Amino acid sequence: MTLFKQLTTFFTIFLASIFSTFAGDFAEFRSLGFSEDGKIFGFEQFGVQDGSGFPYAERFFIDTETDRYLKGSPIRVRLDDETASLYEARQIAKAKSQAIIDQYGIGEEYASFLAFNPSTEKSVDPYAITYQSYSYEPTPNAPNELKLELVNLPPSKDCENITPDAKGFRLHLTNKDIDVSGYIHEDKSVPKSRNCPIDYNIGGVLAFNRFGQTHVHIYLVLIRSFGFEGPDGRWIAIAKRGT
Repeated sequence: MTLFKQLTTFFTIFLASIFSTFAGDFAEFRSLGFSEDGKIFGFEQFGVQDGSGFPYAERFFIDTETDRYLKGSPIRVRLDDETASLYEARQIAKAKSQAIIDQYGIGEEYASFLAFNPSTEKSVDPYAITYQSYSYEPTPNAPNELKLELVNLPPSKDCENITPDAKGFRLHLTNKDIDVSGYIHEDKSVPKSRNCPIDYNIGGVLAFNRFGQTHVHIYLVLIRSFGFEGPDGRWIAIAKRGT
């Protein structure tokens, strides 16, 4: 290897180490599926916290009839040891959630991905997505159009000096098949759990489409919040039945 190539390789590795050391963390998303009747949906997010290097894993279980968390959810695990593994954190969160999984049969029905837009995707509009309700062709259904609009809201007390221009969001859905067009979610305040949000994007849509039962759509939103070393990304899910 020539000296030039050696220097180029070293410089590339050096830059990669800098950006991996000083960067916010974006949580990975995993669906845990639905209960058999589609009334409960579960998902997990996990990653390594910026600044501390501590692994974390979180599990959420949502009543799709009320769009609220089940009692005992969310389940949050953080191992305050930078030598601990992410696998260990996820296993602990899994064990802590097992009673809920067993009680409601989470995972007995899988969640179909109708659309997915992770933070790394740069070829689409982060604030809009168009998708079909069913994964077969030809489909008789017109596509659904989902748009995210940012909303200026007062920050929480913890964020007044960090993000004085706090952001909430609202989701607008156009479903041409049933002639529905309107907001399916609209923030009235910024929850403390969002940790000083600065931006959002549509993360995707999942569905429960079991024949003979009310179908359910799960709308994923990725929160970009103020982080120690850069913006952090966390997931929230909004459940709507019959949309």
